[in-house]
Amino acid sequence: MKMESGPEMKTDRITLAHFLADPAQGPAKDSQLAELLEGIAGTVEALSGMIAQGALAEMTGKLQSRNVQGEVQMKLDVLSNDLFIERLKHTGLVQGLASEEMDDALLLATEAGTSPFLVIFDPLDGSSNVAVNVSIGSIFSVLAAPGDHLAETGDYLRAGKHQLAAGYALYGPSTMLVITVGKGTHGFTLDRESRDFVLTHPAIRIPEDTAEFAINASNERFWEPPVKRYINECKAGASDVRAKDFNMRWVASMVADIHRILMRGGIYLYPRDSKDMSKPGRLRLMYEANPMGMLVEQAGGLASTCRERILEIEPQELHQRVPIAMGSRNEVLKVERYHEGYDSGHDENEALPLFSDRSFYI
Repeated sequence: MKMESGPEMKTDRITLAHFLADPAQGPAKDSQLAELLEGIAGTVEALSGMIAQGALAEMTGKLQSRNVQGEVQMKLDVLSNDLFIERLKHTGLVQGLASEEMDDALLLATEAGTSPFLVIFDPLDGSSNVAVNVSIGSIFSVLAAPGDHLAETGDYLRAGKHQLAAGYALYGPSTMLVITVGKGTHGFTLDRESRDFVLTHPAIRIPEDTAEFAINASNERFWEPPVKRYINECKAGASDVRAKDFNMRWVASMVADIHRILMRGGIYLYPRDSKDMSKPGRLRLMYEANPMGMLVEQAGGLASTCRERILEIEPQELHQRVPIAMGSRNEVLKVERYHEGYDSGHDENEALPLFSDRSFYI
């Protein structure tokens, strides 16, 4: 009997290594940055295997410990954090790192000028989803390390516009790595047979218009009036001022929600609220907002606090929090205009001339 052959392996596939080596799309002549990104990809592949074991390897349990944010840690939070530290140290390219799971930055180098990069990361975003087998992710940001001294806390506190690279891993039905080095946003999918990340989503572009929004609606009673106005208009749909129906999506993993927006458009909101007045926002500027903001902007979207461009913010501390509105350009602009009207003292429900298409971006 003649056996049917399986699907042929494509010979024109572009792996992450080949992509990064191309100066037109990789980090130009910076081979060390390419090497670091490949090292991070290796970490993602290893972590993907750990996550896939789930309850079989007792990965879904909680620990008694809490991180610097006061959040109860999952077992995978600690294991993923340790794995990132071990792998980043092994590259020899990282002078120091800062993690959402640690109080302070960690110095890896012992001599100034020997390691060119600082890495800031959230090792496991959306870890509360682990126990219910829903997509989670990892987020990272790369900065230049100081050359004349060993890194101190202040060396990490730079606006997001100074990032050399940023990216995230998505652990879902397939494992993906989405990166930018300032030349667009590109997605790679893990081929588990070859263990290569293969370019599957080149030059991602976020549509300027959308009919989807992502927000934690359980916090509605704590939102500021301009956010309530925006969401109420979306929910009112085709019969109201927006003249179209919107869908709401919420995964409770920023990586999963932003990935969906990169793939098909939408707006992601985690706005300022009055639930805890000591926190100006819920998500961290350095570990989440800056890297995701760079990815979104490189894909043609906008990343805002609702009042200012995220990548312009000068951080004051490692674990600083900010409000977030990012995604499809025209929706982010609308959210900004509603805040501008509210802050200027106008009734947030009035259709005023100031709501013309203008922003600090243009």
